[in-house]
Amino acid sequence: MVPSPQEIKQFQNTKTVGIIGLGDMGLLYAQRFSQAGWHVVGCDREESFEQFRDLYGDQFDVVRNGHYVSRVSDYIIYSVEAENIEKIVSIYGPSTKVGSIVGGQTSCKSPEIAAFEKYLPNDVEIISVHSLHGPKVDTTGQPLVIIKHRASDESLKFVESIMSCLHSKHVYLTYQEHDRITADTQAVTHAAFLSMGLAWHSCHQYPWETPRWTGGLENAKINISLRIYSNKYHVYAGLAITNPSAHSQINQYARSCEELFTLMIQSRKQELIDRVMRAKQKVFGHLRKNHRLLLDDDLLEQYSLSNYPPGKRQPNSQLSLLAIVDSWSYLGIVPYDHIICSTPLFRIFLGVTEYLFCTPGLLEESLNVAVDNTDFRQDDLNFVMAAKHWSIIVGYGDYNLYKTRFEETQKYFEHMYGEANKVGNEMIKTILKRVKEREGDEQEEEEQVSK
Repeated sequence: MVPSPQEIKQFQNTKTVGIIGLGDMGLLYAQRFSQAGWHVVGCDREESFEQFRDLYGDQFDVVRNGHYVSRVSDYIIYSVEAENIEKIVSIYGPSTKVGSIVGGQTSCKSPEIAAFEKYLPNDVEIISVHSLHGPKVDTTGQPLVIIKHRASDESLKFVESIMSCLHSKHVYLTYQEHDRITADTQAVTHAAFLSMGLAWHSCHQYPWETPRWTGGLENAKINISLRIYSNKYHVYAGLAITNPSAHSQINQYARSCEELFTLMIQSRKQELIDRVMRAKQKVFGHLRKNHRLLLDDDLLEQYSLSNYPPGKRQPNSQLSLLAIVDSWSYLGIVPYDHIICSTPLFRIFLGVTEYLFCTPGLLEESLNVAVDNTDFRQDDLNFVMAAKHWSIIVGYGDYNLYKTRFEETQKYFEHMYGEANKVGNEMIKTILKRVKEREGDEQEEEEQVSK
C-alpha cells in the first residue's frame, strides 16, 4: 500500500536516501528520488568521484565512496553488479548508520541477501528492491519487487514512500520467490536472443540487410536481440551466473535447440511435430479459443530496421522460438503464471512465441520448412552452436569469458543501436498499450462470466 502524501512528506523532511553505484539504474533512482523531493546521497567508483560530481552534483549530493553514503543515509541501496555485491558490501557494510535500512538492486537476490546477513551490523534492517525493467523504460506501471527480509512495518512504509515516485506496481516476494520467478521469466528468453546475436555475428550477417529476414516476426527478433546487446553485459551475466535456477534452464534451452535441430536434419518430421505440439499444449493449452493475441504481422511490420520495402514474409524454421517453448515445456514453466513480475522484454518474448504457436497455420508452416527446406539450415546450425556456447560459459560461471563474448558481439552491432533503440522503444510502447488493453478485455470478460 502506497503511503499518503502527508506520510511521504514527513519522511522526506527527516530522512536521507543513499545510492551506492551510479550505473544506469542507480543513476535513474538517484535522479528520480531527488526530483521527487528526497535528500539523496550517491557515489560510484572512487576514481570517478570528480566526474560524477561535475555531471550530477547539482541534482543530488555526490560523495567520494560508499563509507560517506553509509554513515549518513537512512535507506541505502546497493546498485552494483551481482558478481561484485559481496565484495562491495564487505567494504562499506560496517559503516552503515545505526538503525538504518539496507537493500540492493541486483537481479539475483540470494547472493545479495547472503552478503547483507554476513557483513551488515545486526541493528540494520534489510528491505531489497528490484525494478523489473531497464533504465530506458518508463517506470510507470512496471513491476517493482519489494523484499521485506528483516524489517518492521514502519520501515517498509518508509521504503514504499521512497519508491512511490516511480509509479511502479509493487509486488511483494521473498528473495527465494524472486530468484525463481526471474529465472523462469528471463533465463531462457535471454539465452535465445543472446544466441541470435552471436549466431548472426559468427556468420557475419546483419539480418536487416538480408531480404531473407523479412516479416513482422523477424523484425521483433532483430529488435529484441539488438536491444539486449545495447545494454551492459552484467545485466544478463548476473542473472545467468549467480542464479542457480537459471543454470538448468539455460542448459535445457541449448539441449532443446540441439535436439530439435537433430530431428530437422534427420528428416524425422513426425517426431518433430509430435514434440512441438506436446510443448504447445503444455504452455498454451490453457488459453481460451477466443484468446486475443498480443502481436500480429501487420503490427510488427511497422518496426523494421531494413531498407527493403515491406514484402512477402520469408518462412523459416523459427528454431529459436520453437526451442523456447520446448524448454518451458520440459521445465514445467507456464509463463503466464508470472506475468505480474514480467519485464517489458519478457512480455514481448511471450507475445512473439504466442504469435508463432497460436496463429492458425503459422506453426505448421515453420515445421514444414524446418524439415523440407534447407535455406536456413546453416543459420540454424550457427544458432545451435551459439546456444551451446552460452550454456557452457554459464556452466563454468566465467564472468570474464561472458563479458568478452558479449562485448565482441556488442561491438559488431554497435552502429545500429541508436536507430534500433528508437524503433524498439516505439515497438515496446505500442505492445505495452496492447497488453493493457488485453488485460482490460480479459477482466471485463471475467466480470461478465461471474454475473
